[in-house]
Amino acid sequence: MSAKTDAVRPNSVSNVMELTLTAMCIVLVYVFTAVVNIRLPIAANGGLIHLGNVPLFVAAILFGKRTGMIAGGVGMAIFDVVSGWTPWAPFTLVVVGLMGFLMGWITEKKKSFPRYILAMVVACVVKIVGYYIAEGFIMGNWIAPVASIPGNLVQIGVAAVITLVIIEPLRIATEHTILKRA
Repeated sequence: MSAKTDAVRPNSVSNVMELTLTAMCIVLVYVFTAVVNIRLPIAANGGLIHLGNVPLFVAAILFGKRTGMIAGGVGMAIFDVVSGWTPWAPFTLVVVGLMGFLMGWITEKKKSFPRYILAMVVACVVKIVGYYIAEGFIMGNWIAPVASIPGNLVQIGVAAVITLVIIEPLRIATEHTILKRA
């Protein structure tokens, strides 16, 4: 191989590993969104509380901003497309992708409980503002989206608690596994 080819593909094994991890995270986000969810009758659009944010948070914290962004945005947008929430898919791709990116960006240099909390608060703000805007456009009404805010808070809050309980054991196990393979 030439030096030019090596510069383009510095380590194809790590590229395959990153692609594989991202694909698995997309599937986990989709499955946790599709299987573990509750429809809310109180929100203007019916609303949905799901656990898809748990694998999104875990992916962003363990594997960084790119994996968090792709896994969250794509995984939940696929759910929207195949589950009858199709008008939401483009908004979900952007909003949840941004959530994953920011979570990974905040936590990728320093893994600590305060960083995890900060990242989850930022993700919550992005979700509430992003979906408020999305619902305003979709519904053509800027008052009705207020009814969705409590469901979004519950969704992020539940995901945050679960993630905070499981993240350190997962981080330690992941570091040991990745170090052994490297």
